[in-house]
Amino acid sequence: MKIGMIGLGRMGANMAERLIKGGHEVVGFARRKESVDSVIDTGIEGAYSIEELVSKLSSPRIIWLMIPAGAPVDDAIAKLMPLLDKGDIIVDGGNSNYKDTMRRAKKLQENSFKYVDVGTSGGIWGLTEGYSMMVGGENDVVDFLKPVLETLAPAPDKGWGRVGAVGTGHFVKMVHNGIEYGLMQAYAEGFSILKSKEEFNLDLHHIAEIWRVGSVVRSWLLDLTSQALKENPRLEDIEPFVQDSGEGRWTTFEAIDLDVAAPIITHSLLRRIQSRDKEDFSDKILSAMRNKFGGHEIKKSK
Repeated sequence: MKIGMIGLGRMGANMAERLIKGGHEVVGFARRKESVDSVIDTGIEGAYSIEELVSKLSSPRIIWLMIPAGAPVDDAIAKLMPLLDKGDIIVDGGNSNYKDTMRRAKKLQENSFKYVDVGTSGGIWGLTEGYSMMVGGENDVVDFLKPVLETLAPAPDKGWGRVGAVGTGHFVKMVHNGIEYGLMQAYAEGFSILKSKEEFNLDLHHIAEIWRVGSVVRSWLLDLTSQALKENPRLEDIEPFVQDSGEGRWTTFEAIDLDVAAPIITHSLLRRIQSRDKEDFSDKILSAMRNKFGGHEIKKSK
């Protein structure tokens, strides 16, 4: 099959390369000419405009978006719609909010286009290990895309599946990322406790290696943690500043809307936000209050 890929960042380029290795053809477009030029030697056929990309595909076209959520997706769809034929398929493989996905699908369906959302996990390892994909869309459209999805997945029958109608793929991926936040926070706190027991002088990488085999807490995240600790045992030159890409927030909001208690995911999100506060005013207020009601000493900044 021949697929158009819009977005040639690291993940998009890696997905295109995996498709090519699996026997598919890929036409790639990115806003920056340099991004297109840089992937030509991997076998991707370059396109330097959306018009050129569409012209190099035959109907029913498959156009896969690997671009940031929000306005960039709406902009890409707006540019594509006048160029497409009825029955052409747009796949959003990024981390869009599922509510935006449902809104876009409705508009595209009204114009006889097909829309599929693929919540994609795998990061920089997907090229070699394959991608976990949570797919939302009509059964017949997903069946048509099956050869592409089987190529991108860790195995044709593993790591991917249709989870429901349009919007469900991004919804399931949102919750997946919320769970990821909680798992990462638990590992971070556990290793912090181990490090703080200075009298034992524990080797954190060694402990991670022990836990990786046979332990109930073994996981791919632990594998990556062990690798990081091997390369940089004291994590020197790393700022304690943790970004979030949005899905943890959306998961927390959804839990509140559904009256579902999700304290672990919520706390892990708040902890990330707290990491960005270089001067925590709330802690200053706490210290000032303790001084006022109990005469407790205030530690002065240097």
